[in-house]
Amino acid sequence: MRGRPDGVQKQRLVTALLVMVVFLGFLFVYYGSFFGSQRGEYGRTLRKLGSTYLGGDEDSELGSKQDESSIKFGLEDGDEDIVPKSFPVCDDRHSELIPCLDRNLIYQMRLKLDLSLMEHYERHCPHPERRYNCLIPPPRGYKVPIKWPKSRDEVWKVNIPHTHLAKEKSDQNWMVVKGEKIVFPGGGTHFHYGADKYIASLANMLNFTNNNLNNGGRIRTVLDVGCGVASFGAYLLSSDIIAMSLAPNDVHQNQIQFALERGIPAYLGVLGTKRLPYPSRSFEFAHCSRCRIDWLQRDGILLLELDRVLRPGGYFAYSSPEAYAQDEEDLRIWQEMSTLVERMCWKIAVKRNQTVIWVKPLTNDCYMEREPGTQPPLCRSDDDADAVWDVPMEACITPYSQQNHRAKGSGLVPWPARLTAPPPCLAEFEYSTEMFEKDTDIWKQRVESYWNLLSPKIKPNSLRNLMDMKANLGSFAAALRSKDVWVMNVVPEDGPNTLKIIYDRGLIGTVHDWCEAFSTYPRTYDLLHAWTLFSDIEKKGCSGEDLLIEMDRMLRPTGFVIIRDKQPVVDFIKKYLTALHWQSVALVDAEDSEADEEKVFVIQKKMWLGSENHKDSI
Repeated sequence: MRGRPDGVQKQRLVTALLVMVVFLGFLFVYYGSFFGSQRGEYGRTLRKLGSTYLGGDEDSELGSKQDESSIKFGLEDGDEDIVPKSFPVCDDRHSELIPCLDRNLIYQMRLKLDLSLMEHYERHCPHPERRYNCLIPPPRGYKVPIKWPKSRDEVWKVNIPHTHLAKEKSDQNWMVVKGEKIVFPGGGTHFHYGADKYIASLANMLNFTNNNLNNGGRIRTVLDVGCGVASFGAYLLSSDIIAMSLAPNDVHQNQIQFALERGIPAYLGVLGTKRLPYPSRSFEFAHCSRCRIDWLQRDGILLLELDRVLRPGGYFAYSSPEAYAQDEEDLRIWQEMSTLVERMCWKIAVKRNQTVIWVKPLTNDCYMEREPGTQPPLCRSDDDADAVWDVPMEACITPYSQQNHRAKGSGLVPWPARLTAPPPCLAEFEYSTEMFEKDTDIWKQRVESYWNLLSPKIKPNSLRNLMDMKANLGSFAAALRSKDVWVMNVVPEDGPNTLKIIYDRGLIGTVHDWCEAFSTYPRTYDLLHAWTLFSDIEKKGCSGEDLLIEMDRMLRPTGFVIIRDKQPVVDFIKKYLTALHWQSVALVDAEDSEADEEKVFVIQKKMWLGSENHKDSI
């Protein structure tokens, strides 16, 4: 009987030990999986070091009630000194990561996507807990890109170490490997002997003067669908035409990466289930050369999306076997496509050899004269044809506005006068001509000031690919007309859709939500301009730190960032310069009367290579 209490004690001890083992095992599994995930495909997003986090309604409501001058951007009380000395570096295999177009993410999240509708090429962004928290390293041996205009014809192979397209398209003159460089002869699937000759032939088909496709400045903005390495867009630039070269991250994975490395405007996108991120009536000319798109699927919905973004009287050049081949299947496709576009009120402008060019009507008259019940139908009167962010396509015809109908066209003056001429759509946004002209003048002064700050660091050809991350009316880009650069104008998805004004000025751009990653490869822009962008995303409850990491991903080594914002934002960003491998170039007060106490902060990204790539890598 005296031994029983000892037994009970032993049992209790064993039980306690078991409980402890189970508890420790739980901790190991939990924290082991957490730290393990830091080294895996997706790390957790870095905590915001006191900043308001995505979706934090209570915090964001509280933050909105505080006096703006009493808080520091992105930081709560007591968090001022919590700043990372360095960010971890992603593994080399992520050197070309596009977070919202990542096949590994689709696989890991087990998304059920319809491959026939190209949903796997559309944007699918990681949830906050699956975002990377590391800096994207350049590939080993990375070199500062070759400068424009030489870059149109050659790039460093080490910067995009992919030669499969050169082998696969060797008979089409897409690209050729020559020693340390990849050379672009200017060919394409349909124009083996050069895009310049092909472009001249299109102009000749349309009887344009001097075989110049810009037609006296009447054709300025072009959409090239399924663009390959964008040689079509590259050779349009000499005619004062700017193309949005569009292609998905498909089996030819690096085609848009090559385009941007060459200094050619390009964007990762696909004709799938969502509208293209461009307003209605944005382009004078659309082009598809052997782009392998099934235009007849889903009642012609993809062709109707093309119709939505084409201006009144706009052209669609289609070079494909269906336009000329005589076998049974191609003839069937051609006949069905011809019937469809006729019901859409398109007419054949010209058809020659392997190419057909259709033209859209100038007014709504043809639409109104169709028989009742004709398919495809007109879009509903309450459909906003300019709403594009994450909006599904619809199989309907977008009629013109009353202004376009009365004007019998877009009412735009030819390029380059249209860059500074107030566009007719200003009234839709309640902007006056005076407001437009004032905005143009202010940004002309601001850009001149920017270039003065940059001048000690740049040469005339240092910059080529620029992005205005909050473009408003596009006046930043307009002020750069004399520079040999192009600008991707980005309009926030939750503000006025002034992208319509930007396209009417003869510029290009897209809509985007800066709480998510942008649809581009790493290291594709030479300069990022962020005007009050950080202040805006803070109000939305998004992370300024995540935005900094995304900007670093898009920015080329030795590239520049221009922050134009209030002092708390500048103070916030300054704390991260070392961790990002960025360095301050200039910090000045904004001098113009419209600045409202804004600061101008110019930053340069350092070139960090070699063993530094792998320090603290995950």
